[in-house]
Amino acid sequence: MHPYFSLQGRTALVTGGTRGIGKMIAKAFVEAGANVYVCARDGEACAQTAEELSAFGSCHGIAANLAHEEGVQALASQLAAEIGQLDILVNNAGTTWGAPLESYPVKGWEKVMQLNVTSVFSCIQQLLPLLRKAGSAANPARVINIGSVAGITSHGEDAYAYGPSKAALHQHVAHVGARTGRAAHQRQRDRPWALPQQDDSAHRRRCSSHGRRQHADPDEALGPRRRNGRPGDQPGKYRRRLHDREYHPDRWRFQPLRTASRLRLKTACKP
Repeated sequence: MHPYFSLQGRTALVTGGTRGIGKMIAKAFVEAGANVYVCARDGEACAQTAEELSAFGSCHGIAANLAHEEGVQALASQLAAEIGQLDILVNNAGTTWGAPLESYPVKGWEKVMQLNVTSVFSCIQQLLPLLRKAGSAANPARVINIGSVAGITSHGEDAYAYGPSKAALHQHVAHVGARTGRAAHQRQRDRPWALPQQDDSAHRRRCSSHGRRQHADPDEALGPRRRNGRPGDQPGKYRRRLHDREYHPDRWRFQPLRTASRLRLKTACKP
């Protein structure tokens, strides 16, 4: 790997890192030389993922339920006991809920907003001391929030809370970033279309029951290229986002944002 893309000596946390985009990002960081922690509710899945990715470098698993503030606090405490600083935080954990408009439950709305929005804020808040220890004016710590095209458009799905939660997440970056400091850095948003989370029938059934469409036929993809995302699309993109001289491959947005001199926040988007 070219030294420009190396993450040697850096420590990263990827929430929801045991499958889908989270696992793709975690693997990319491990291959680039970072010391990576993945967290999810399922402790066994964390252990399996850590063992699998350890074949490429350093990876550890932590069981954490981020749907509750206590779970975020426990995660932050455990990390603080194991590492001295956190260079990269990827807020990837999320959920959805699908139901007809007439019967959409309040508990479904609250669950989606809690994990997709509130827990992201809590993770940044609780991990801020470790992020600030890692950052410097020349090389700030990074926070990447995984958003979604659903935050800017609608495809007629019955997941009524999901799109609003991702729109809130996009806006969250601007507000938190503007609050954390004075130095000017850059924010990028990439909005890839559908990406496979798990290649198994059980996952497809869950998505179907939650109002998420599954495009088995590539010609039915919703993107302008009629092409769904693939696992191989992701690794290089997220490694590149951790360096100062960046460009935006999909050219959705490229604009300055006032963020902390020691903390950079970004939004990367998924469906």
